[in-house]
Amino acid sequence: MTVKNGRSASAQGKPGRSLALILIAVVALIGSMFVSGNTSPRLGIDLAGGTSITLRAVPERGQESAINKANMDTAVSIMERRVNGLGVSEAEVQTQGNDNIIVNIPKGTNSKQAREQVGTTAKLYFRPVLATDVTGAAPANPSPSASHEVTDRSTGTATPSGPPTPSAAETQQGRAVTDALKTDATPSPSPSSGSGDASSKLQAQYASLDCGKQSVRATAGKGVLPTEATVACGRNAQGQWQKYLLGPAVVDGTDVDKAQAVFDAQGASGWIVQLDFTSQGGKKFADITGKLAQKQAPQNQFAIVLDGDVVSDPYVRSAITGGNAEISGSFDQQSAQSLANMLSYGSLPLTFKEDSVTTVTAALGGEQLQAGLIAGAIGLALVVIYLVVYYRGLAAIAVASLMVSAMLTYALMSLLGPAIGFALNLPAVCGAIVAIGITADSFIVFFERMRDEIREGRSLRPAVARGWPRARRTVLVSDFVSFLAAAVLFVVTVGKVQGFAFTLGLTTLLDVVVIFLFTMPLMTILARRKFFAGGHGWSGLDPKRLGAKPPLRRTRRPSAPVETKEA
Repeated sequence: MTVKNGRSASAQGKPGRSLALILIAVVALIGSMFVSGNTSPRLGIDLAGGTSITLRAVPERGQESAINKANMDTAVSIMERRVNGLGVSEAEVQTQGNDNIIVNIPKGTNSKQAREQVGTTAKLYFRPVLATDVTGAAPANPSPSASHEVTDRSTGTATPSGPPTPSAAETQQGRAVTDALKTDATPSPSPSSGSGDASSKLQAQYASLDCGKQSVRATAGKGVLPTEATVACGRNAQGQWQKYLLGPAVVDGTDVDKAQAVFDAQGASGWIVQLDFTSQGGKKFADITGKLAQKQAPQNQFAIVLDGDVVSDPYVRSAITGGNAEISGSFDQQSAQSLANMLSYGSLPLTFKEDSVTTVTAALGGEQLQAGLIAGAIGLALVVIYLVVYYRGLAAIAVASLMVSAMLTYALMSLLGPAIGFALNLPAVCGAIVAIGITADSFIVFFERMRDEIREGRSLRPAVARGWPRARRTVLVSDFVSFLAAAVLFVVTVGKVQGFAFTLGLTTLLDVVVIFLFTMPLMTILARRKFFAGGHGWSGLDPKRLGAKPPLRRTRRPSAPVETKEA
């Protein structure tokens, strides 16, 4: 890059390109807001209102080591499933420290029900599948999701290419349900009704079950005793919602001693989940797999049910008697690890104690947001007043830059909500207010460098060219320190304070973008206009008001005297 007389060719030569670039970015971000429908930032619980629950992990005697990062992360995953099962959107579940979990649930949710859901220990059961069908699809194949198989790991049984084909008799949905309810999986009759009535009621419940509806999935299979048959919902390998008719639980989650995700390179099975059962659990599993292996699909499957939801439904070809099994099929690393964590968590003695519950009303959140916006408006107004009084015409450039920065910040916050889960809470609003001062400081540094050059007797265009490199260094150093502080604060803190750090870091980066691509190019263009170049009294660049020295002029050397020769 060639520099002549302190003037950067790239910064000064074509300022119109920089202005066009940042204006295109603004239009693109705002357009994305309206196209995606995210026209406002997602609000945090302290602004939108809701319930914040703090849970502390309490180990059982002799099991203190159970409280570790892996188990806490698994607990977070299960609690998220529970909260989402209530139909809650934009809920936050995150760890805090080594043994605390914070659950933030926005308004519109039954707080009592939510507290009961997240505060209880997960219940994991293995139930035989009696019937299954994709919700809303024709019942031609009652088992379209049997893409996982469970085999005996000790015998090294190879994984077949696909599940067994259901018999012709099992392709009729009504007959499959009726026959299944006549087996020993029929729920125990209650005193007020016979076994036939209970079977008919369960059959009717299964026939009308529509797992495609969130409200139905939130209640299906919940609160049913493990000794009773039930209905449940889950996703199949194709991602479709599928309904299940399940028999009583035959294996409990506590019967699983260990589960882990492993990549099977030798057997070419890809990612698999290995299970080790306790001695008692191994006997139960051997008994049920022996029975299931003799049946046709889908009754040769068993469902792994977590909190009433089916998370996997592998099929069985033979009895597994070694107490060691593996589930193989269409797994990737993430899905295999997720299933392994769920299976492991069912056997962990990890319970939670409710430490505190804070309820924030929507009215209080609205008042806090309004107060924050008023504070921001007051701060912005004071900055504008100062700029107008002290810098006069230059204030228009500063205000325009602040507007561009505000539009970029607002658009990014609106888009980052659904993209990364960013929520605008009260500390984040404070971070945006602090950013106003940081952004204004960059403009002031640039303006003062130009005015110093004018005081030295230079005209405006050379003053801009010489002042910018000096201001640029100062701005970059200042913004680097602010961004570093925000990054450290984001890493070492949790919860709402991270909102302040994130907003501060984001606006600091945008300050660099705006001053390089908007403020500097705009000043370069306006420096060619008579109002600023001529030093108008209201331009903020009047040499007389600034006490400028006389213009710098180059003096000419006197010519050497001409010698004459005497004749």
